[in-house]
Order: sequence, then structure tokens, then C-alpha cells
Amino acid sequence: MNKIKPREAILLQEKLRNKIIEKDSFAKIKIIAGADITLERDGNNGIAGVVVYSYPELKKIERVYCEGEIKFPYIPGLLSFREAPLIIKAFKGLKTKPDILILDGQGKAHPRRFGLACHVGLLLDLPTIGCAKSRLVGEYNEPGKAKWNASKLYDHKETIGMVLRTKTNVKPVYISVGHKISLNGAVKIIKQTTGQYRIPIPTRDAHIFVNELRLGKYEKGMR
Repeated sequence: MNKIKPREAILLQEKLRNKIIEKDSFAKIKIIAGADITLERDGNNGIAGVVVYSYPELKKIERVYCEGEIKFPYIPGLLSFREAPLIIKAFKGLKTKPDILILDGQGKAHPRRFGLACHVGLLLDLPTIGCAKSRLVGEYNEPGKAKWNASKLYDHKETIGMVLRTKTNVKPVYISVGHKISLNGAVKIIKQTTGQYRIPIPTRDAHIFVNELRLGKYEKGMR
């Protein structure tokens, strides 16, 4: 994945998007995880982290991380080729495999319907959800200001995600299918994992974890 050229990456997205499964492909969810990645100051290296919880209690079970070189250039719409390799490498270090993985990024809500959550989900053959803090593509009616108000995210009349207000009078999040889950199923899980925060606890903690590692708040090798 790291040696692929940008044009080849676009063609691969267009090919692989047809393999995405947009239905709930799991029996019972017992374990859930969140993943995120941060770049070092040089912009050439990154740290990916995965934090695992029991579900629905959200009791923290495990967390892992890995460091590595970021080999793919920054190109909007192709960010999964920068981030997915390290996230997958970190994920493979887990002792506890989650039933669902939430990623801080787009899934189907992507110009080619193949964002980070789709990419990682397909490569890991795992149900994944994209929960982004900003919109990449699409149009929607602004949801009401109260918590849990929502509106569909459209692109050329196709529903590509859901815009959900997770806190009253706070900016919404943008939820979309990654792989092996329905949009309704994804929204339900995000509602059950945000707690008092705007974003899901698993991805929030993964974000905090990798940034604290970057700032040197943990000794390397500590999980």
C-alpha cells in the first residue's frame, strides 16, 4: 500500500468500494475499540493507537500503539493510504479482538465512497464505523440544536451518512458506514459510546493516547 502511486490509489478505491458490506454483520457486540493516528513534528513519521473497551459498559480493556514512517503523500481523498498501514499494524498487536472498530475519519462519506473506515474495515475484515469531526463531501440540512437531532448526509441524492448532534448546542459529528455495518447500526453505536462528549469515547481516548505519546508523557513500550 505504501508504494502505490496516487492515480493507482484512486483506481484501487473505485475497485474496492464495491466490496463494502453495508449491513450489520455481527451477532452480539461485546468488545469495541477506537483508533486514531497523530503525526510527529517532522510530518514524516506517525503514531497510531487502538484502545479497546467492553461494550456497552465501556470499561477499558487494552490499548496498543505503534510508530512508523508515513510514506504516502498528503492528498485529500487519499488519506487512508497514509494512515491505514500504521493503524492496521497497531491493531495486529492487540490481544483482544474487538467486534467493532470506530475510526476518527470518513467511511462511505467520501468522494469515491471509500474513506479510512472502509479501507481499514475491508483489510481487517472487521465491522468499522467512520465518525468524523468535519464533512468531506455531501450536503445536509442542519440538525436541530438539541442532543440526538440528526439529518441525512447526501451526495447527488445518495445517502452517504448521518449528521448527528451528540451534545446540545455543539457541532455535530459525521457518521458513515465503514464495513460490515448498516448506517442505522453505526448511528446506534455512536449514540451509545459518546457519553458526555461530542465524539465517541473510544476514538477520543485513542486521540488522547497517541498525542500524549507524541509529547513524551509515556515511556516508549508502555501500553
